[in-house]
Parts: sequence; structure tokens; C-alpha cells
Amino acid sequence: MNPRLTLAGSVAGAVIVALDGTVLTLAQPALQRDLDASFAQVQWTSTGYLIAVASLLVFAGRLGDRYGHHRVFGIGMLGFGAASAGIALAPGIGWVVALRVVQGVFGALAQPATLGMLRAAFPPDRLRAPIAVRTAAIGVAAAVGPVLGGALVAGPGWRAVFLLNVVPAVVFGGLALAVRPARSASPARLDLPGALLLAVTLACLVHALVALPGWPWTAATATVTGAAFVRHERRTASPLLPPDVIGSAAVGSALGVLVAASAALSGALFAGTFLLQGTLGLDPLHSALVSLPLALLMVLAAPSCAVLLRRAGARRTTVAAMTVLALGILALSRASATPALCTAFALVGAGFGSVMVAATHVVVREAAVESAGVAGGLQQTAMNLGPVLGVAAATALMGSGGGPELPLSVLAALALAGAVPGRKLPGRSGTASDDHDQSRDRTPVPARR
Repeated sequence: MNPRLTLAGSVAGAVIVALDGTVLTLAQPALQRDLDASFAQVQWTSTGYLIAVASLLVFAGRLGDRYGHHRVFGIGMLGFGAASAGIALAPGIGWVVALRVVQGVFGALAQPATLGMLRAAFPPDRLRAPIAVRTAAIGVAAAVGPVLGGALVAGPGWRAVFLLNVVPAVVFGGLALAVRPARSASPARLDLPGALLLAVTLACLVHALVALPGWPWTAATATVTGAAFVRHERRTASPLLPPDVIGSAAVGSALGVLVAASAALSGALFAGTFLLQGTLGLDPLHSALVSLPLALLMVLAAPSCAVLLRRAGARRTTVAAMTVLALGILALSRASATPALCTAFALVGAGFGSVMVAATHVVVREAAVESAGVAGGLQQTAMNLGPVLGVAAATALMGSGGGPELPLSVLAALALAGAVPGRKLPGRSGTASDDHDQSRDRTPVPARR
């Protein structure tokens, strides 16, 4: 597998999915008017996608482990591009919602593979830089997405937003399918009952967290199926979540950090919008310009974090990054002037960009090559569930009458709590020699089952 081509495909896949999410938000009002849709129907264009992608990420990662990450990535990209083209031609809101669910299914195939491909193509001691490049590219997409989406909606219209992904998805999907990766020495069997139980659990959990009608029933269902999933995984011979992944204290801690960081960021952005446009009275354009340092510092922080990981190790880097994120959110809750707001958003971007690189590096690196897809699926699941939790918490706190400042303070406390995880990340393991030793210890061994 060509490392450069693999990195290009990984970055392209991550950027395509990130752009799709950012530009959709700007296209929704025009979509609602053009298709004469209700607010609830438009909400399902986001919720349906989120439920589909969150419920299938881990199983999709397992498919990559079994059949090859390039192959699964290629299918995911081609399907994602085809669904995007279908949405651009959709005659009604029902078609848009249905195709967004289909898009979520193919997005779930592609996302874990973007990390699984990196783990297979790069040795553990060289994973920092590729992950940093991938994270910086996501930051660029976050910065460019709103501007590009706004221009497309104002010009050709909302349908052009969905045509944006078609060509790059087809190109990189075709290139990925042209690659013939080495076959796994001992492919694990697919745990279909476990995949079904986990999918139902995560789908019901997302449904409950976004407080859709009937959420108490889906919350109860998530509890029951979640318990059944844990029981099934303990008894089955080929679990969906391999013990070397979920049994790792470092991976569990890194996943917890990712959930806390993404929840704090998304909740802060949600509450920050009301703070900027409500309490402070800024117009949408001024608000976007004030928050632009977040994306800029996220891009700049990613390569800097790769250097910190090598010199200080994952634990110290993560603690420092979560602390910066918390300070940024806390500063945002108390800022009123433009310079202070820009500084607060810059701190948030620097902290979150560093956390993404550091924690993702731990999750991908600690997993064995034959479990890299599952590790990538868990990382993506954490990054999808965190924002739902953060927005739900911010909505509940604002509904209690506390205003946007209260959610921001609570989310800053959440970020600080995430800086001191219950289970420790690897210590000062950033040197090349340590990485070499650890990669040697994780050499795959034949399965005993």
C-alpha cells in the first residue's frame, strides 16, 4: 500500500464527510422553502444521517478488518457520492431524508477505514504526522465549509451543495478499489448478533439524546439492548469488540477524552451562537468572523501536537490540550468584546485540535493491525456521540433558564474533568525507540480460536 496515496485517500474521505456536515446546515433553510417541508422534516435530514452513521461505525470498521480497509473505503466513497447526487436531484423532502440515511450508511463504511488505512500503511512510530495532517484537513473543511456552502446556496442553490462531493468521492473511491491490499493472515468472523445489538443500542441512544418524540421508549430500549450486547460479547467466541481493543486502558481513556472534548466543543458552539447573536446582538456574518480563529487554530495546532507527542508523550499532551480547551470555553462564557471573543475561540480551537490528534493517535496506535478498523470505528463513534451529548446538555441547561453562560461554564468543567481521565493514557512514550519497542510487542500472532 502506497503510504502517500493512502494518506491522500484518508484525508479526502475525512474532508468529504466533514464538508458535507458543515454545508448542510447552511442549505437547510433554502431546502425547507424549496421543498415546502416542515421544520421536523428538515431536522430529520441531519438526525437520520446521524442515527445511521453512529449505529454502524464499529461494524463497518470490523468489515474493514475482515475484507480490507481500502475495499470498504472505496465502496463507502462511491456510495456516499451516489447518494449525494441523488439528494441533489430529489423531488421531495421524503427522498432527501431517505437518501440522507443511505448516505449515512456509506459514510459509516468510509469513516473508520480512513484510520484503518493509516494504521495498516504506517508503522506506529510514524503515525503522528499522518493523523495530524488528517486533523488539520478537517479543520480546513470546518473553516471553508460555511463560506463555500453559503456561496453555493446564494448562487446555484442548495442542490449544488450536494453535488460538491460527487466527483472527489468517485475519484478516491475508484482509486481505493484499484488497490489490492495484503489479505489478513487470520480474519476474524463477523459477529452479526453483536453488530445488530450495538446498532440498535446506539441508534436508540442518539434518538433519545436529540429528544425526538418517544425518546423515553428508545432510552429504555437502549438500556436493554446495551446490557444484552455486553452479555453477548462476554460469551461469544468472536466478539465484535476484540479484547485487545476494549481491554486496553489507554484506548478506553482516549475514547473517553474524545467524547468529553467533542461534547464540550459542540455544546459550547451551540450555546455560543445564542450568546453571540442573542446576548451580544451580533449578526450572523459578524458571529462567523469572530469564531473564525477556532478553525484557524485547529489547523495550526494539529502539526504542533505531533511534535508535542514526540517530546512530551500522550498523557501530558492530552492533559495540556484539554486544559486549554476548558480555559477557552470558560473565557467564551465571560467575553463580551471582539478581541476577547476571538481569543476565546482561538483557545478552543487550539485545545480541540490538539486533543483530536493526541487521543486519536493513542486509539489507532494501541490497536493491533488486525483490529485497526474496530479502533477507528470506536474513535468515530466517540466523535459522533460527543456532539449529541454536548448539544443535549446545553439545550437542557439553557431551557432551565440559566442562559448561554451557564452551559458554557458547565461544559468548561466537563473539559477539565476530561483532562484527568480515570484510566491513564500512555506516559512519556513519544520517543522513536519506545514506539519501536511497543510496535514489536504488538506483532500479530495467530488466532487460537
